[in-house]
Amino acid sequence: MPVAAPPTGRWLAGAALIGGVPALALFILLLGGAVDTAPGLLALGATLVAALLVSRIWLANIGALSAALRQAADGAGMVPELTGRLLLPSVADLAETARRVARALQSRTEQVSRLRQADEAIIERLPDPLVVLDSEGAPLRANAEARTLFGGAPGSAGDLAALLRHPAMAEAIAAALSKGEQQRAEIVLPVPVARELRVHAVPMDPPLGDGGRLLLVLSDRTRDRAVERMRADFVANASHELRTPLASLIGFIETLRGPAEDDREASARFLGIMAEQADRMRRLIDDLLGLSRIEITEHQPPTGRVDLGALAATEVEAMAPILAKRGARVALDAPVGLFAGPADAGQLAQVLRNLLENACRYGREGGTIRLSVERAVARTEANANPRWPARPGIVLSVADDGPGIPRQHLPRLTERFYRVDRGRGRDAGGTGLGLAIVKHIVNRHRGQLQIESEEGVGSTFRVWLPAE
Repeated sequence: MPVAAPPTGRWLAGAALIGGVPALALFILLLGGAVDTAPGLLALGATLVAALLVSRIWLANIGALSAALRQAADGAGMVPELTGRLLLPSVADLAETARRVARALQSRTEQVSRLRQADEAIIERLPDPLVVLDSEGAPLRANAEARTLFGGAPGSAGDLAALLRHPAMAEAIAAALSKGEQQRAEIVLPVPVARELRVHAVPMDPPLGDGGRLLLVLSDRTRDRAVERMRADFVANASHELRTPLASLIGFIETLRGPAEDDREASARFLGIMAEQADRMRRLIDDLLGLSRIEITEHQPPTGRVDLGALAATEVEAMAPILAKRGARVALDAPVGLFAGPADAGQLAQVLRNLLENACRYGREGGTIRLSVERAVARTEANANPRWPARPGIVLSVADDGPGIPRQHLPRLTERFYRVDRGRGRDAGGTGLGLAIVKHIVNRHRGQLQIESEEGVGSTFRVWLPAE
């Protein structure tokens, strides 16, 4: 660091302090005649010039050293180097000491930085979700697994905010911070989808490099609980819903073995009914297994993006044989380029398929099914749907012109095996699981399902999905 010249007033004051006493003594001697005039004036001038030079250099050295020390103290990461002349040995010794102190501080700063980076890397790469809180219980950061679990950064994710506000979690955090002991809590978050978490609150003393005083180590138990429920539900539902077709199959088999053994016409008719019942059992089992798989992963948001316009056109084309049997047609209004995201293409195709099949089965024979995909109207516009979220989204709509659904049945349509008309539902070939599957897929996508119906006019199923 070059030696800068001090302000004029400061070095003049320094010169007066250094050379003032000898100059005053020489002046008194000159006045008293103790010293010859010429040599006395020469000595007086030399004293003043020397005082000025010493003051200038000394103050410049001190000023440069002070600036270098301030720079090192401010964390600039530089070791002070004085490249100018260091006239006084004491200043040179002080500069060398300052350099050593600065080097030590720089080394410690680099070590702390490396430790902090290592700490962040370890937390970031842990396989379990982890959130770091400060001394007030506010989130500082979350690792990759926690961001995946909560869908955002700490402080901004609604799921994480709901976790920290949960009474059991707030109690565990307060106890861990006050007692300095590890606490555990079992948490159930009901929205946006049911989620069961086991949380360990671990106090940190001393705190982490970023001031973190508490670690929340999360264990998502949702999948394990869902698997347990899936096994129980599958056994209960399968045993209930398969009983009727299985009894029919057993009855027809006994008939074919007995009275109708030689009756070819009856055998052909019974075999056709048995095939229908067997196919119904197959579809029922497929839908039960599919619903169970969806419920297991419902708490995990999907990844990817889906062009809903292109997907709708593809599904309508695939549904052509089923539509032809009922003489139905689809009025498609789905422009390409409307992307939902994050989204799972396979599951959204299943939503479209189920809604179209429902409209075909329960709509008017030979009727028209209206399928549209459009951007959700913003909340600021007059015709916006107040029930849709405020963020950007896309609305998928399937409407039929069938007999409609009585209002009292609408809240229960997404329940498993719920049918408005049980006999008609079975005759139409439905398993009673289609709308339950739609509901759980929409929940996984953090979307919303809206059902409207008017008797004698038809039914409309709308699905709101977040836009990419």
